[in-house]
Amino acid sequence: MGPQSPRTSGRARRAPWLTLALLLACAAGATAQIQLPPSPTTTSTQPPAAEEDNDLGFDTPRATMRGFLYAARAGDWNTAAAHLDLRGRDPDDGPTIARELKTVLDRKLWVDLDALSNAPEGDQNDGETSARDLVGRITMPMPDANRVKILVERVAGPNGTKQWKVARVTLQQLPAMWDAFGDGVLAERLPRPFFDLRFLDIQLWQWIALVVLLLASLAIAWLLTAPALRLLRAIARRTQSHVDDVFVELIAGPVRLAVGTLSVSAGIYALRLALPVQWVLIATTKALLIVAFTWLVLRLIDAMSRVMTARWVATGQVAAISVVPLARRALKAFVGLVALLAVFQNLGFNATGILAGLGVGGLAVALAAQKSLENLFGGLSLIADQPVRVGDMCRFGPQQGTVEDIGLRSTRVRTLDRTVVTIPNADFATMQIENLAARDRMRLAATIGLRCETTPDQLRWVLVELKRLLLSHPKVSPDPARVRFTKLGASSLDIDIFAFVKTGDGDEFLAVQEDLLLRIMDIVAASGTGFAFPSQVSYAATDTGIDVERRKAAESAIAAARAAGTLPLPDVPPEQAKALAGTLPWPPEGAPHQR
Repeated sequence: MGPQSPRTSGRARRAPWLTLALLLACAAGATAQIQLPPSPTTTSTQPPAAEEDNDLGFDTPRATMRGFLYAARAGDWNTAAAHLDLRGRDPDDGPTIARELKTVLDRKLWVDLDALSNAPEGDQNDGETSARDLVGRITMPMPDANRVKILVERVAGPNGTKQWKVARVTLQQLPAMWDAFGDGVLAERLPRPFFDLRFLDIQLWQWIALVVLLLASLAIAWLLTAPALRLLRAIARRTQSHVDDVFVELIAGPVRLAVGTLSVSAGIYALRLALPVQWVLIATTKALLIVAFTWLVLRLIDAMSRVMTARWVATGQVAAISVVPLARRALKAFVGLVALLAVFQNLGFNATGILAGLGVGGLAVALAAQKSLENLFGGLSLIADQPVRVGDMCRFGPQQGTVEDIGLRSTRVRTLDRTVVTIPNADFATMQIENLAARDRMRLAATIGLRCETTPDQLRWVLVELKRLLLSHPKVSPDPARVRFTKLGASSLDIDIFAFVKTGDGDEFLAVQEDLLLRIMDIVAASGTGFAFPSQVSYAATDTGIDVERRKAAESAIAAARAAGTLPLPDVPPEQAKALAGTLPWPPEGAPHQR
């Protein structure tokens, strides 16, 4: 495979980095889709009044957790602290406790509000006491690895009411969870805005860390793959096969994308991102790995198609070459479809449902794309039957040209005027196609007329010499090679010449035909007669238009052959035909390549 152009190779080098750079954009967009609803605009430290469906307030476990999450997401930590059971604690510590609890929940527990009870008495079947409801469990790191329960508890409220709040037993275990999953030493070294400023539920320091991680992954991908690819190129240059050279050049981009994506995936867990963000980033990295693998497979399909085409050209298997473009496109379409389904499945979509939907919609698509399907099957029939192949000269209808491509929908033919005609496969397959490239021989047919003054023996001499010409020419097939006196015309004696030139190349045929016609002119001139032309001529008695000396020589030669019994009429004897085969020089004497 030849070297890539600088522009092409530059795009190939940038492709993995541009693809990987889309990681944060994809993650941000997907994260935005799974965020909780916006917080209600409230700054009061008093509990919000319960709505009719108990979505906010303290009347139910769901309302309490929803109110806590709303207020925490809005940065209203005083309101968030009102949803905690802070009995026995300093109320001034409430905002700090609320911030720490929200951070731990973001990083270790997805709170499914719809799964929480929306009844004032709570869930009586969750395995907890009647005054407590289970929100979820958080697994602590080794060596303890115990599971901390996140509970809401029904406690006494103002004016003798009952309110649901985050239980004291959960808040008592918050310091241990904060030590394990909190901001750690960063909280002591970075200013508070690095933790308070959030976008898409990602803190400012995490955004900075994501950018640094992305840049580091690019550097890691380059540093790890560059030496390995350099070594593989050196090994490939020492082998005789070109397949490994093509393979090494094509895997560079996909391998770098895969290594960079794996680096990002490994670093995500160290950033202590919120669970929704972490899930989206992990799903995105998996999708990028699928893209990298699919990219590699598609490039390998292109490489193998080029290798197979070159190999079939070298071995003369021209019939198989036309199958390559259609097979390559079909394989790439199949691989792309499988990869797309894998990406959807990885992002949480139901691939089985997608396939079922495609099956249900297949009938409608088939009806709507009836003509396209007809063209597709027309292309398959052209590939299977092979009336023409890519590169063949053909005649179809009133036009003639060279087939440049047989695609899934249409066939492109470059005409003799150098224009490109695009014909739907369904129409092209039903045409009467004449494949000019399949000719093994080309027909030479000519009729020459001699002057009426030509004597019979002169005519016999011309016939004999013309037959010898055809039989002795190395580019003329001896079977058949006919020269016959066919007609006494009004102003000429007509001789038909019919033979096949042993070539399928039009240019070479014209060269051979030119040589034969010139030799025919020499034979006619040597016979002493001439070519006739349509006319009415009045001759004087002394003006015969005949070369007497040459006429006598031709008549003497025929008389001698007749006397010896060797006159090659009506046919040349086989032994004479065999002796004459290929005796004339070709190309003719005096041609540059002959010298």
